[in-house]
Amino acid sequence: MPLSDIKIRNTKPANKQKKLFDSDGLFLLVTPQGGKYFRLKYRFEKKEKLLALGTYPEISLADARQRRDDARKLVAHGIDPGAVRKAQKQAKTQETETFEIIAREWHTKFTPTWSPGHSNTIMSRLERDIFPWIGKRPISEIKPIDLLHVLKKVESRGALESAHRIRTIAGQVFRYAVATGRAERDPSVDLKGALPQPHEKHHAAITKPEDVAPLLRAIDGYQGHFVVKCALKLAPLFFVRPGELRNAEWTEINLDEATWNIPKHKMKMKQEHLVPLCRQAVEILTELKKLTGTSKYAFPSGRSFTRPMSNNAILAALRRMGFQKDEMSGHGFRALARTILDEVLHVRPDYIEHQLAHAVRDPNGRAYNRTAHLPERRKMMQTWADYLDGLKAGAKVLPFQRTA
Repeated sequence: MPLSDIKIRNTKPANKQKKLFDSDGLFLLVTPQGGKYFRLKYRFEKKEKLLALGTYPEISLADARQRRDDARKLVAHGIDPGAVRKAQKQAKTQETETFEIIAREWHTKFTPTWSPGHSNTIMSRLERDIFPWIGKRPISEIKPIDLLHVLKKVESRGALESAHRIRTIAGQVFRYAVATGRAERDPSVDLKGALPQPHEKHHAAITKPEDVAPLLRAIDGYQGHFVVKCALKLAPLFFVRPGELRNAEWTEINLDEATWNIPKHKMKMKQEHLVPLCRQAVEILTELKKLTGTSKYAFPSGRSFTRPMSNNAILAALRRMGFQKDEMSGHGFRALARTILDEVLHVRPDYIEHQLAHAVRDPNGRAYNRTAHLPERRKMMQTWADYLDGLKAGAKVLPFQRTA
């Protein structure tokens, strides 16, 4: 006899599976755990097949019969309903596993480990240069030639270096997809050598002592915003990366101990970094704190204390003081310090490299921790600040004695 809702509700599970048949191949499968599943038995191309129609009570008996009738119509027209179900499921899977969806998932996962500026740059490149072309495609179907077309579009506008960076970003997304079971391989590896190498570009920097003095005097005479002026005065004393400087927070700075501890998530090398503060830096920061001490940031935006200073603030100030883009940049303070500390003051290179937060290894190949050579680096930073004061005043400052 055909099934009824009352019969289905009253059926209790047994020690083994049992089937309650309705009509035209429809039956209810009852498991020992109490599950009740509608199934359709049908024949297609002389083969017996089984199609799942849903679970009771989410799918009612009337719904199951309608699904049975729809499936039988497909069979009558020479169409396998099981194949149709498989194709629909595959299409739905592809919709949720496109390059864009997986890239945004990857970006969200790793954003906490990046600086805010780096995170924004990555997403900007994805949205501008990748998503419009392959973002909607299933990531598992993207071939090396598809990615190459994307890179060529970027290269065609004269942005060869950006094309290389985009290949790197795409590769990271593909490898994440492989690791999470959404792709078989990373097609970006096949494009190694497909693009010409960009010419190496260095950040514009003043590195001759006789040219540094006018720069320092120009900074002292800067008539712009006080916060920007303080950042300009501290940039040569700290020689950190511009993003690390503008995102400095007061909770990281200890004026009593004369240290600035930069957390690893803000650093390019993802290692904590310690900047010993010279006497001149402490004086500048003490004055600055009177103005911005209520802000999270030591160098807040001129428009809001809730945001850090713009990444173009120092660059714009240098241009306003008359230094051209091929003469000096915000990043150039690092090259300025590195060159003169090495070639003029004869400081040990590993002290300099460690203070620049480069990857410095000890004799056993291990990375130095943030406090390595701290007394020597503290002495170096104070001597460096005194040297700059001497340059600015026109005095002659003796170099360190070279250490073997």
